[in-house]
Order: sequence, then C-alpha cells, then structure tokens
Amino acid sequence: MPYALAPFMKVVSSIKSAKKRHPACQVVRRKGKIYVINKVEPRYKARQG
Repeated sequence: MPYALAPFMKVVSSIKSAKKRHPACQVVRRKGKIYVINKVEPRYKARQG
C-alpha cells in the first residue's frame, strides 16, 4: 500500500516515547518484535523490529 494513501500513520522513532503517550500503553514482545498496545485508545498502537 503506498504511503500516500495512509496519512494517518505516524512513525515514532522510539518505542519508549510511544509508551509515554497514554497511561494505558503496554510494551509487549511477540515473535521478536516489540509492540505497544493500548486497549483504551487503539490509535496508540506501535510496532518496532
């Protein structure tokens, strides 16, 4: 999918800074990738690795 069609995706350089965006964020490691999950505000999801 071209990036021009997805202007809502925000890239965060650091997962640590992504965790600070909302109090309900959790850092989870799955299959060697690091995810930030948030069940209260799903827009704060992130993936690294």
